[in-house]
Amino acid sequence: MTTSDDPMGTVLQYVKAFNAGDPKAMGDACADPMQILDGMSPHVWQGPTAAEDWWQDVLAEGEHLGASGYRIALDEPRHVDVKGDYGYVVVPATMTFDLRGQQVTQTGSVYTVALRKVEAQWRLTAWAWAKGTA
Repeated sequence: MTTSDDPMGTVLQYVKAFNAGDPKAMGDACADPMQILDGMSPHVWQGPTAAEDWWQDVLAEGEHLGASGYRIALDEPRHVDVKGDYGYVVVPATMTFDLRGQQVTQTGSVYTVALRKVEAQWRLTAWAWAKGTA
């Protein structure tokens, strides 16, 4: 796993893994324990396999709704705060996906991430997604 001294590098790595549909790489960017808060039910995932469990639920929800091809693009971060081994990132985001053959673009979303250093590498400890508008 390649990260930088800046926690934003690990956030970008996680999003790259999401865009590639690679739940193992998403999990590799996470600390244990990990927590995810998302608008999709059951809304909270936690523990050592939170990212992988969340991804399985994303795929199941997508199949149910006819959605696929999820991609996230991050804007310039509003906050990249570091205090010792702890980081906090808030970044505007846009999500695109296919919904029953139609391209949907969700703008105005906010991706908030907490991180900590584990063996000198930044790892996500929690993230939350605040939906924008379609």
